Amino acid sequence: MKSDIDIGVVLGAFVGWPWLALVPAALLAWAYWRRRRRAALVAALAWLAYFPYELGMKLRVLCSGECNIRVDLLLFYPILLGLTVWAIVATRRGREPPER
Repeated sequence: MKSDIDIGVVLGAFVGWPWLALVPAALLAWAYWRRRRRAALVAALAWLAYFPYELGMKLRVLCSGECNIRVDLLLFYPILLGLTVWAIVATRRGREPPER
């Protein structure tokens, strides 16, 4: 059984349901809280900033009506994906913060 997951379809879910962007934002914020890695904070804030942008696009506030061709996502998705991978790697490689 071959598993072909199309990353475009997965990331495209954020277009239909912008609130889903809050899931990685929350998970990365939790990772920052637990491990205090700046990469996790940067990625969480990027996802958090992406949410109102995508919601504005869905509600047709930030576009003039023809939002079907989303060239902006060619920029945003690689940035969000890269920041997320960076945060995961930094969080997994880092040592535990000292006990308070």
